[in-house]
Amino acid sequence: MSAPATSWHVDDAEIDLGAGALVGVLNVTPDSFSDGGDYLQPTTAVARGIEMVDEGAALIDVGGESTRPGAQPVDEPEEMRRLLPVVEDLVAEGVRVSVDTYKPGVARAALAAGAHVVNDVTGYTDPDMIGVVAASGCGVVAMHMRGTPADMHRDPRYQDVVAEVEEFLLTAAMRLEAAGVDRRRIAIDPGIGFAKRAEHSLTLLSQLERLSGHGYPVMIGTSRKGFLGSLVAGDTRESRDRATAVTTALGFAAGARLFRVHDVAGSRDALVVAAAIVANQRWDAWLQG
Repeated sequence: MSAPATSWHVDDAEIDLGAGALVGVLNVTPDSFSDGGDYLQPTTAVARGIEMVDEGAALIDVGGESTRPGAQPVDEPEEMRRLLPVVEDLVAEGVRVSVDTYKPGVARAALAAGAHVVNDVTGYTDPDMIGVVAASGCGVVAMHMRGTPADMHRDPRYQDVVAEVEEFLLTAAMRLEAAGVDRRRIAIDPGIGFAKRAEHSLTLLSQLERLSGHGYPVMIGTSRKGFLGSLVAGDTRESRDRATAVTTALGFAAGARLFRVHDVAGSRDALVVAAAIVANQRWDAWLQG
């Protein structure tokens, strides 16, 4: 096992992950579980993306199809209609953009529009998606999920959730590398809340070191997820944001380096504190060694 990744290569840029990096969630959908319908107008979506960058996001992840439990898919033309104007305008504003899609045609069009990262919630199980990113210099996020958003919540079972997710993600990374994707471009995401009960998500978060020790940047997306709402008193958006910030801090301490969040400012402060504590721990260890 190696130490957590310190950088991530995205197109011509190298993102420094020494103190972690925040990825702002921007859903241009009518039915996403948290912000569905909030950013249907491209001008509103772009303004929110820029606001999140000002708050500290290194990347804005734009989604044109909801992946909440029970969500139904949309076709490629509709997803592109939602996504592409926002991607184009954010890129024109100098914003680094990720596109949240599992469809090869959408990924190809988004990259042509200037997107820098393709975030595939199905973990690049489609060979055509691998071909799209292999032909590009984009950053790649492979996430773990079983089934589809429409049915993933129906009785998910694991013998060993950490081992099974780890095997899935390492296999995805190997497929990408075999196709010619530079491993420095690959990030992995355990898919918190995707085809997982609360206990599965909590177990994965408690053992992130297993994933972060393989040298790939680990992304976690806990933001406003239902399992957090079940843990806190007075389940509101604000209470889930506070709980999300806790997972950001603990996740960084466990080796995660990319954090997909709605409330960038709250997680920014949590990440700054966590990174300072971890850096100080390492300094003390060096002095004692």
